[in-house]
Amino acid sequence: MTVTSNGTTELIYKRIVLKLSGEALAGPQGYGIDPASAEVIAKKIKQICDLGIQIAVVIGAGNLWRGSIGVNRGMEQSTADHMGMIGTVMNGLALQDALERVGVETRVQTAVQMNAVAEPYIRLRAIRHMEKGRVVVITGGTGNPYFTTDTAAALRAMEVNAEIVIKATKVNGVYTADPKKDPTATRFAVLSYQEVLANKYEVMDMTAFTLCQEHGMPILVVDFWAENDLYLAVQGNHDVGTLIQA
Repeated sequence: MTVTSNGTTELIYKRIVLKLSGEALAGPQGYGIDPASAEVIAKKIKQICDLGIQIAVVIGAGNLWRGSIGVNRGMEQSTADHMGMIGTVMNGLALQDALERVGVETRVQTAVQMNAVAEPYIRLRAIRHMEKGRVVVITGGTGNPYFTTDTAAALRAMEVNAEIVIKATKVNGVYTADPKKDPTATRFAVLSYQEVLANKYEVMDMTAFTLCQEHGMPILVVDFWAENDLYLAVQGNHDVGTLIQA
């Protein structure tokens, strides 16, 4: 947050897209949906909601299905990817339940239409939900095979006029080297798109990253599981995470 000349506080970001991996819901067993993990995620998202920030969440399905497993055994890529899209809807419903339990009104939208369980993804409807203070969990990827949920997050961020894509990870930003292997590795507070490409830092898949670069969409890489890192990062604190921008 920033403090204006009249002493009031102003949000750095008014609307964000949070990209969560499916593995975030898996819990210690590493697969499936763990209600305890969903509850932790919901409470962290509620913290951000309580600041007055509008939130859309794009979630993956790696805890339920990885298309590469099927493809490596001869499955058609389109079939494998559509299975993954359906998996994201299952995760979205689990996250909606957890959010509603902590008092956050939530809507699940999906690019793969299944009207009995979730709304179809409609850009203006998603924006309207956020304006009313609801969290929108956007599932189904882009609705097309061959695209990752990273790309879906970048695309949806631009469609709903978000100000930033937050990539939730298990690492506190982008480092000069793998901090688990190199104790001398240092964290970057801010990077340019060009620096990420030149040094081949792994942030998002290349399609998603290029989309953000071409349209000037900032990316914030932050450790979602650290106690307050996400909460601090959305308020503009550069002591946590790495901000990537033009």
